[in-house]
Amino acid sequence: MMSTATARILSFALFCAVAAVAAPPTWDRFRGPNGTGVDDSSALPATLDPAKNAVWKTVLPNGYSSPVLNKDSIFLTAFEGDKLLTICLNRATGKIAWKREAPRDRLTKIDKRNSPASPSPVLDGNSVYVFFGDYGLVSYGLDGNEKWRTPLGPFNNVYGIGASPVLAGNSLVLIVDQNIGSFAAGFDKRTGKLKWRKDRPEALSGASTPAVYNNKYVIAPASFRVDTYDADTGEIVWFARGLASEMKSVPVVVGDRVLISGYNTPENEPGKQMKLPEWADVIANFDKDKDGMISKEESPNEQTRRYFQFEDIDENGKLDAKEWKLFQMVLGAENGLLAFKLTGAKGDITESGLLWKYHKAVPQLPTLVAYKGIVYMVNDAGVLNTIELATGKGLKTARVRGAADSYYASIIAGDNKVYFFARSGKITVLEAGAEQKELSASELDAEIFATPAIAEGKIYVRTTNALYCFGS
Repeated sequence: MMSTATARILSFALFCAVAAVAAPPTWDRFRGPNGTGVDDSSALPATLDPAKNAVWKTVLPNGYSSPVLNKDSIFLTAFEGDKLLTICLNRATGKIAWKREAPRDRLTKIDKRNSPASPSPVLDGNSVYVFFGDYGLVSYGLDGNEKWRTPLGPFNNVYGIGASPVLAGNSLVLIVDQNIGSFAAGFDKRTGKLKWRKDRPEALSGASTPAVYNNKYVIAPASFRVDTYDADTGEIVWFARGLASEMKSVPVVVGDRVLISGYNTPENEPGKQMKLPEWADVIANFDKDKDGMISKEESPNEQTRRYFQFEDIDENGKLDAKEWKLFQMVLGAENGLLAFKLTGAKGDITESGLLWKYHKAVPQLPTLVAYKGIVYMVNDAGVLNTIELATGKGLKTARVRGAADSYYASIIAGDNKVYFFARSGKITVLEAGAEQKELSASELDAEIFATPAIAEGKIYVRTTNALYCFGS
């Protein structure tokens, strides 16, 4: 006869096994589980080839937002003419279940590498939340019925809005880094009402979606520093300096540390930073029309003229003392990947929390993956670095596929495989490990800007005109 204790242990083990099999997908935000880009819960295909293992393909309107998933559905945003759309698809078939149009109060000029539908949705068990730079926030039930809307803006990001909202507890947190008036804000996810708002006075135009720690603290990189907010109150719990001036990649939380990468210009490489003269000297020597400001034509050299439009924050064609000070900070900042310790982090951890730095081929857009003790970091031109997570030691540097390409989508990983998606539509799958061993190469017939999603043995890849589901 089986003892009562043994029976209980076996029953609990069986429950855990069933729960593990039946666990719902967690790709509920941009880059999946807390923005890590990793889902190791199931077997994944070693190649993503439309001719071999595409389960389905659905033609969609354009948009750069990434798909997010629950057990039955896929959610993403798009634009069609002047319409801003939220679209729900059936995960099993790819058929569109519903489509909803958001209000559009304005048509904002954006960079050609961006789109009016770049921020990705975020999900909980009852709602999908979307953010459009040309309107604000909207919440829908999973059935497509609108729950609330909160208009925001207008915004003035030189590239256009790109950061996605995230959930932490009962707060929907949004980071808006722009030319003027950057801020972080928390909204009640049930009503859309503002709970708190904090200015980010040094933050310039960026597109970094934050990460969440302990479902309470929101880690939000900005120009020159990273701030971590209490999601309920907006209080800054800790911060650290030493970041680049434009932050676009997602911070990646791995255990008790967070990895933050940022890149601005080649002039921000370590040892190459340009030191600008002080404002008093600039005015004395270059202000030819004696108006107390500096125009592009009056700029001291070719480099300052090249970046002038990005430093002319108020877009009046001239730089004042405040803009010049920011210009000094921008050119004095350093590109890099930084690892900070989270345990016990409080206040200024610039020095006390820094574990290591890495400076080689840091990306501006694609976010890294930390997987099985190795950091995989591909820059915008396709240079891949594998780095030891524990120490920051570089292990190997090589080009993906041995060729230059353009990368906007971030890396994803799972099932001992690491996936790379070039803008051209080329897809490369590597075996996990420092050696960068290629398992397969394939290509889609359209460009890829969005980061793909993983769930239950499937990979969902969005191009500029379709969404693919790949399986084994």
